[in-house]
Amino acid sequence: MSSGEKESQNLVPKAAAARLSLYLRHLESLRITGASTISSKELARALGVTAAQVRKDLGYFGQFGFPGIGYKIENLIVEIRKILGTDRIWNVALVGYGSLGAALFRYRGFEKQGFRISAIFDNNPAVIGQPVGGLLVKNITALAHAVAEGDISLGIMAVPAETAQEVADALVFAGISGIFNFAPAVLSLPENVAYVSIDLAVQLEQLSFHVKQLREDAPFEDPEQGI
Repeated sequence: MSSGEKESQNLVPKAAAARLSLYLRHLESLRITGASTISSKELARALGVTAAQVRKDLGYFGQFGFPGIGYKIENLIVEIRKILGTDRIWNVALVGYGSLGAALFRYRGFEKQGFRISAIFDNNPAVIGQPVGGLLVKNITALAHAVAEGDISLGIMAVPAETAQEVADALVFAGISGIFNFAPAVLSLPENVAYVSIDLAVQLEQLSFHVKQLREDAPFEDPEQGI
């Protein structure tokens, strides 16, 4: 990849990159219905953005529309999956096989979108060696060897906050390039490691805030009125 290409990719806003996944989900649902084309206006309406925003988001990566037709759904699905890197299977290491880790492993949507949990790790003797869906839960001390042997690039962390940084460091040392963190902790990682963090409690706090705002902004209704 040239320096110009790297610079161009760095100029893509995170919000635009995030919307690509939303576009992809909607296009895949339309494909199931048998639809073959869609306009930027139709795609925008479905996702609550403007047609200009759709064209701008896709325009960061190329020109995919056809004059008088719009976008061919199958073609656009292929192109977006290439952009997102999900036109291949990614092997993923899951660290932490407690309640959350077990639920994540059972979620079939990951593999459907190109992510295969191919190794599971924990430090709990009660679960180490346990057979899970054709895999064995391994001791976290085996992480580096398993990552190298299994061509694993991504890691999912479902561990307590107090051990999150230590586990992240172990993943980085093992050669993991991207970490999906479910631990309620802020991680310190090298610049060459991609990092996404989901704190479920924070997300619920944000949801409660928006619900509170909606209720406070709602017009006052006199309970006596209309009786």
